[in-house]
Amino acid sequence: MEQAEAALVEHYTRLVRLAYLVLPPSLGRNRRVLTAHALVQRSLPHGRTAAVAERSAIPAQSRTEGGGRGTTGAGRNPGYAYVRERVLRQALDAGRPLRRLARPRRAQLPPLLPHVWGLRLFPRSGGADELALDQRLSGLSGPARAAFALRGLELLTDEEVRRLLHAAGAEDTETALTEAAEAAERRIGTADPVELLRSPEFDPCSLQARPTDLMRRRQYGRAALAATAALLVCGTLLGLPGDGWGPDGDADPAYGRGAAVTSALDPARVRRIAPAAWRTSARTDFSVWPARGPLAEDRALLGRALTAWAAPGASVQISATPATPSGPPMGSPQLLYAGKVDAARVVLFHDGLRVVRYAEPAAGGEGAAALDFARVDGADAAAAGALVVGRSDGEVRYLTAPWVRGTSVRDLLDPAEPARPLRRDADGVTDPLASPAMARDCHAWDTLSVRDGTADTGAPDAGATDAGATDRLLTDLGELTPARLTSGPPSAPGDVSAPADRAAWARTACLLPAMRSHGVRSVNSWPYARQPLPESNGTATWLCTRAETWRGPGSRVLAQFQAPSRTTAPGAVAARAEDSPACGVRESQVLAGVLWKSRGGTWYVLAAGSAKLGPVEVSGGVRGRAPGNLLAVRAAEGAQAELYGRTPDGARVDALR
Repeated sequence: MEQAEAALVEHYTRLVRLAYLVLPPSLGRNRRVLTAHALVQRSLPHGRTAAVAERSAIPAQSRTEGGGRGTTGAGRNPGYAYVRERVLRQALDAGRPLRRLARPRRAQLPPLLPHVWGLRLFPRSGGADELALDQRLSGLSGPARAAFALRGLELLTDEEVRRLLHAAGAEDTETALTEAAEAAERRIGTADPVELLRSPEFDPCSLQARPTDLMRRRQYGRAALAATAALLVCGTLLGLPGDGWGPDGDADPAYGRGAAVTSALDPARVRRIAPAAWRTSARTDFSVWPARGPLAEDRALLGRALTAWAAPGASVQISATPATPSGPPMGSPQLLYAGKVDAARVVLFHDGLRVVRYAEPAAGGEGAAALDFARVDGADAAAAGALVVGRSDGEVRYLTAPWVRGTSVRDLLDPAEPARPLRRDADGVTDPLASPAMARDCHAWDTLSVRDGTADTGAPDAGATDAGATDRLLTDLGELTPARLTSGPPSAPGDVSAPADRAAWARTACLLPAMRSHGVRSVNSWPYARQPLPESNGTATWLCTRAETWRGPGSRVLAQFQAPSRTTAPGAVAARAEDSPACGVRESQVLAGVLWKSRGGTWYVLAAGSAKLGPVEVSGGVRGRAPGNLLAVRAAEGAQAELYGRTPDGARVDALR
């Protein structure tokens, strides 16, 4: 994120010029200018955890990108390369025609920002040569204009242009390169067309301004004034006294008023489960959690929470995990907890599909309330072990399940350190512990260790030495439901208890931020191969880390290369994929590779596949073949290659990407 932002600021004019040249001339110079600035300004990643997508099946340990013929350091900057690809992709999208039944892409619509009222902006006019070049470019396709600009401005080779156009979504790159080469070879008078690209005619950052149609603006202003007056009259009529809805008559739900709505919003009708119901129930999940908390009988608090859930006002801040509906309750919900947590009054509900957390300031008075939604359908005893009940000052508190017999804190980054005891109150609310989801660095990763004794009838926090009890690790990833951490093959993942599993997780924990706020239910990490390194450099471990979501789709997979190390430094991410069956129950096969440098200074392509995969082959910039699932081939620094393997029945398996 920081590299991309720095590259955008440093090379802003260069990126805007590239976007301006690729955009279709049919937009007109004023709209091309504004669209070019808009495309560049929204080309940054959407979140702090967004990363530059790997375009090779074999990424280097420290990725760099060639800059072409004689280009400056910007071409070798991965942040600049990422922003340039985003700008190019959007500029090509803007040139595609709108189709009646297809959903328009954002770049195909006029930009909202930047916007200039009352002025038309366009670059400074050039001479006859620049005009002739502009007419020549208007006759080219979007990919051809992009190839012309990349060769002329970025000084990229044809192979680099071809790869970049393909990554940006262009289909026929060969035709685009041919058109661009023909346009560059034909001189315009005595001028070189490539040199003309750097003229002020194509610089959308050096602009001239002229007014728009003044008479038409005056007519539009009068029409807008009349429409505003009509809206004010209609709003006044709608606001006249009449029958309202809800406790205070100030909210209007999206559904009709009836007996079911009244029942769902009645605090006296919320469902309350008996404290010992979980001991004899057929299911062990959130549906058998008892109603707990010192404010469980506060009907005024429950009423405010239900009203905010059914018809949240403007002061209610709403958040939801992906694919979680945030609509009103589908009947009287189940009360899980109501009490004061730190500086807030908190209420937790469960409606069979979702867990809902309502929080308001404990000091009273005016203040924004919060409403959080998370899916929990299909939960079992392991997934329903705890919920986040409060966050403040970088710390988190959990409400544990009634079958949890003991809680402790374990730092994933220190596998040899014993677990630290964590106290709970009589309602199952833990003392605060550091939240890794709110930390800015990765010096520690505290997880909640719960001792699960669903078959035990002892009191909470009883001795932690009972036979049959299970310790499970749960980690905060920024949502209501903590994610369960496991180790082992996808067919039989287990709790992180063995020293080898803890050592592997110590070098994996700092990769978990890539899975924050994604609706993650569990994260499993397992070593699928161990590889002796060339030149007696020790043995490396290949791991596959897979995050499963509550909703089903949207899983995230990381293939990780852990070279021998005496520290808990994170392993190198060799490949990543989203919504892929790899490393899962349905498809346990996985293949990944890295470009690795030995202590003697020699570069190798290393690759490893799961146990039943082989032979493994590499082609392209590096060629080699191994009969089994492990491959090591000498290579040059920065080599690019394609990696694939074969199953016992001969089916091809591509590298994870």
